[in-house]
Amino acid sequence: MRFRIRSLAALLLSGGLCLGVTSLAAQESADEPSGTVRIGGKNFTESNVLGEIVAQMLEERTGLKVEREFNLGGTMVCFGALQGGDIDCYCDYTGTAWSIILKEAEPAPDPLRTYVHVARSYRERYGLTWLWPFGLDNTYRLAVREDVAERLSLRTISDLVAHDGELSAGFSVEFNGREDGWPGLRDTYGLEFGSLRSMEHGLAYQAIAEGELDVIDAYATDGKLLRYPLRLLEDDKGFFPPYQAAPVFRSQTLERFPEIEPALADLALILPDERMQALNDKVEHDGWSLERTAAWFLADVGLAGARDLGAAPTVARDRRSFFSVMGERVGITLELAWEHLLLTITAVVLAALVAIPMGILATRFALFRQIALAAAGIVQTIPSLAMLAFMIPLPGFGLSAQSAIAALFLYAILPILRNTYAGITEVDANLIEAARGLGFRDREILWRVQLPLASRLILAGVRTSTVIGIGVATLAAFIGGGGLGEPITDGLYLNDVNLILAGAVPAALLALLADLGLGLIERRLTPAAAN
Repeated sequence: MRFRIRSLAALLLSGGLCLGVTSLAAQESADEPSGTVRIGGKNFTESNVLGEIVAQMLEERTGLKVEREFNLGGTMVCFGALQGGDIDCYCDYTGTAWSIILKEAEPAPDPLRTYVHVARSYRERYGLTWLWPFGLDNTYRLAVREDVAERLSLRTISDLVAHDGELSAGFSVEFNGREDGWPGLRDTYGLEFGSLRSMEHGLAYQAIAEGELDVIDAYATDGKLLRYPLRLLEDDKGFFPPYQAAPVFRSQTLERFPEIEPALADLALILPDERMQALNDKVEHDGWSLERTAAWFLADVGLAGARDLGAAPTVARDRRSFFSVMGERVGITLELAWEHLLLTITAVVLAALVAIPMGILATRFALFRQIALAAAGIVQTIPSLAMLAFMIPLPGFGLSAQSAIAALFLYAILPILRNTYAGITEVDANLIEAARGLGFRDREILWRVQLPLASRLILAGVRTSTVIGIGVATLAAFIGGGGLGEPITDGLYLNDVNLILAGAVPAALLALLADLGLGLIERRLTPAAAN
C-alpha cells in the first residue's frame, strides 16, 4: 500500500492518534474497489519475483485489480498481514510453514507429505489455502568458499565439525533465529564456529567474496550462487526440510473471487530450481525489474502475452555509480523524502500533544511521573522492527502508514516527556514565589512563567524526537509504510550498495536539515520566552 498524503492529513485533523487511525482505515476500506487483490512479498528477491509472477497472471487472466505489497519483512510480518487481511496472498515455503508457523517438532517428511500436511493445517487452523507449488525447492544450504572447501576437503556439513572452530560464519538474521536454521542445525550437527555474525543475506555474499567469512547460509535457488566461487555442502543428516514454494491465499479471497484458482493453475510445477536461480540473477545482477523479469518468464513459457518490456539495462547493478543511480531516481527520491518527512512530522506532532501534558502532570504527581517515565523508557528498548511488526495485527493499523506513525509516535514520547518535566522543574523557585507574590494562580504560573522558561528544553526534546523519528522511519518500508526506507530495503535484498545509499544519504540529509531547522526555531523562540 503506497503512502497516502490524504491519510496523513486525516490523522493531523483527527485530534488524536486512535481516532485518526480508525477513521482512516474505514475510509480506505470504503474507497477500495471490490475487485482488488493485494499480493505481498518478503524482503528478498525470489519472494518478490514469485509474487510478481502471480500478480501478472491475475492481471492477464482475470479482471481483478492487483496491488503489490513487496519487501514486507520476514515470515511473521507477511503471515500476520495475511491473517489480518492486509494482503490476500504471498508466496511461502512448505519448510518454513512446517517449522516456523506450525512449529512441528518432528523432522519434515518427503516433499509431498510435507505439502499435504501444511496445506491441510493452514486451511483448518487459519483459513488459508495453499495452491499448487511452483516446482522449485528452495531449501537452505551451507555455502563455503571454494578455496577453503578444497583446502579442508569439505563435502558435507558433517565435515565442518572437525574445523568449525577455525572458521568464521555469517548467517542471515532470519536463519540465525529460526529452528529450521542455525539453532536446529547447531544441535543436529554439533557445530560451534569460531566466529559467527548475523547480517543481511545479500551482504553475506559480499563478505565471503572479500574473504571476511568462510561459511554462509544460502538458498538453493540463490541467483548469487552463479556469481561466486562457493561450494554447497551436502546436508548429510537430512536436517533441512523441503522448501517447496507456492502461493498462499486467504480462503475468503478465493471464495470471493473463484476465478483466481483456475487463473493460476498453469503455474503448478513449472519452475525448477535452475530456472528460478536464473530469474533471481536477472534481478540481482543484471538489474532487471521485477515486472520485466516476471513478464519475460511468462512470455517465454507461453502463459501470457509478451508485454512491452522496454530496453534491458545496459550496465549490471554492481557496475553502476552512486551518482548515476541518484540521477535516475531524482523524482522518486523527492517523493519518498516528502513521504518520509510527513511520517515523522505527523508522529512527532501527535507525540508532543500527548507528551507535553504528561510532562506537566509528572511535575505534579510523583506516582504518575514514575509510571510515565518508566513506560516511555521501556518502549525505547523495544527493537524498531519488532514494534512495527507488533502494530500489524492491531485493528485499524495493518500494513500502512498508520502502523509506522503509531510506532514513531511511541518512540517520540520519551524525549519530549523527559525534557518537559526537566524544563519545568528546573525553573528557579524564587521566580515562582515572586509570581505567587504578585497574585498569580498555579495555572497562570504554569502558562506565564514555567512553560515559557522551559520552552527551550521542551523544543530540544521535540528536536531529538524528530531526528530519531527520521532514522526509525526508514524501517517503515518493511511494512509498506513508504518513505526513504524503500531503496534501502531494495538495496539490501539486491546487495546493491548504491541503492542502499540512495535511501540512506537522503535520510541523513533530511535528519540534518530537520535538526538545523528546529534549532533555528528553538533559538528564535527562546529569547522571547526568557523575557
